[in-house]
Amino acid sequence: MRFSDPRQASGHSSERQMAYATQWAAEHGLLLDETLSLRDEGLSAYHQRHIKSGALGVFLVAVEQGRIPTGSVLVVEGLDRLSRAEPIQAQAQLAQIVNAGITVVTASDGKKYSREHLKANPMDLVYSLLVMIRAHEESDTKSKRVLASIRKQCEGWIAGTNRALIRNGKDPVWLRLVDGQWQEIPERVAAVREGLRLYLMGYGATKIIERLTEQRLSLTGRGPQSLQIYRLVKQRALIGEKEMALGTDTYRIPGYYPALLTTAEWDGLQLANSGRGRRRVKGPVPHILTGIGITVCGYCGRALVGQNIGTRNRDELGRIQPGHRRLHCTSYSHGGCSVGGSVSVYPFERALMEYCSDIVNLQALYGADRSAGPMAKLTKARQDLVDVASKLERLTDAMLASAGDGVPLTFAKRARELEAEQQRLEATIQEAERDLAATARTDIQGTDEAWKRLAAGVEAQEYEARLQTRQLVADTFERIVIYQRGVRPTPTEDKGPMDMMLMAKGGTARMLRIDRKGQLIMAESLSESVGTNRNTPITP
Repeated sequence: MRFSDPRQASGHSSERQMAYATQWAAEHGLLLDETLSLRDEGLSAYHQRHIKSGALGVFLVAVEQGRIPTGSVLVVEGLDRLSRAEPIQAQAQLAQIVNAGITVVTASDGKKYSREHLKANPMDLVYSLLVMIRAHEESDTKSKRVLASIRKQCEGWIAGTNRALIRNGKDPVWLRLVDGQWQEIPERVAAVREGLRLYLMGYGATKIIERLTEQRLSLTGRGPQSLQIYRLVKQRALIGEKEMALGTDTYRIPGYYPALLTTAEWDGLQLANSGRGRRRVKGPVPHILTGIGITVCGYCGRALVGQNIGTRNRDELGRIQPGHRRLHCTSYSHGGCSVGGSVSVYPFERALMEYCSDIVNLQALYGADRSAGPMAKLTKARQDLVDVASKLERLTDAMLASAGDGVPLTFAKRARELEAEQQRLEATIQEAERDLAATARTDIQGTDEAWKRLAAGVEAQEYEARLQTRQLVADTFERIVIYQRGVRPTPTEDKGPMDMMLMAKGGTARMLRIDRKGQLIMAESLSESVGTNRNTPITP
């Protein structure tokens, strides 16, 4: 049983299809198996959703596994209930069922499709193909008409000539439609706002759901709730836009919904979302240097990872011992690092927090012009995009000129490469614009006080303080390089000074030399060109 529009559930489609099956079973002396629920309500046979996520897909798997006994009969109202896919695909699905020894009956016209019947009446196979062609063409025509109508509505809204509701796609879970007007659902809005607040603090999806549950808040919708968080932070409905993909085009309709976020807040959210690696938080004491994709070994350029060991052996304040929180080079165990091994993360954390708590040092890290880095990145990406667009235009002209003789495969391949590069540059421009917007909103006055407040929480191993610091580190630095035995190590230099390079997103870099307790010995400025390649070790 299947129908495409959920609104048909309140009509006669379901009753009619059940009546067909009951009547056919009674007329032929067969038992109708009502223990199964083979119902695809509101699932399209044209888009194959009844197979991808519906009962028919489950039935086909059961057929493959031999769980449907040979000699069974599958009753459908018509072949268009079985499939409206492209005819060759639809007939393959029918053949799969029939070849398993199952008879398909179309109750509306009384036709039977089984191996024996089709062998005796091969023209019925041709008839089934004609029915499938007609069903697909009807759905295809309807789909194109609906798509054209929705496009017109979208374009009218953007042009300001239409303000009618566009009933296509999913609406946000925190809104409901009342008398043609959108109204917020207070408890869901509260859940969304709290979820976003925790996300920006650095909480991962699972922890966010746990906190929402503690507060008796819930995000409703399909799928696991942890996945909803990652979908939520990308929804442009948060700033009032309705986003719809129609064929190869994507429409963004501003002002369609009441906005929960300002444009500046949205940019900040997307900036945080661009570093998804920083979401991987494990254990009760989050590491503030690792898991955010920016901290590397100074000797081999590979990533450093954090590890807590001996967590039961804590001090009198319940904290993990400093030497039990370690930094490991990921390539050392594979023989890829000349120094490698592990080192306590405590002195590096302490040095970072103390150095960055000084407003003078923060200004030095940010640089005189904090927008210089993002602006240079944006300018280059825009120039590259113009260059790619020019190349693509020339290539298109050449392809059109040679169309009569057939387009060379090398032309088509190059065109696809340029289009991919164009999309990559457009994404880079969007990211650089977000960085630039965030930089413009950042006032480092007072940031030193924030660092000082968090430093005590980091030292005390407070979960939220370390999460916030982790986020600030990810937002401030492009790269952090650790030299656990100093920039120029010696085999016996296990107790000597260590070096840590901090490269800010503004492009400036500072090298800190510290002792084994995290006390600053000296700090020096480095060239802006240092460390541009994440996988290349740095030798100042």
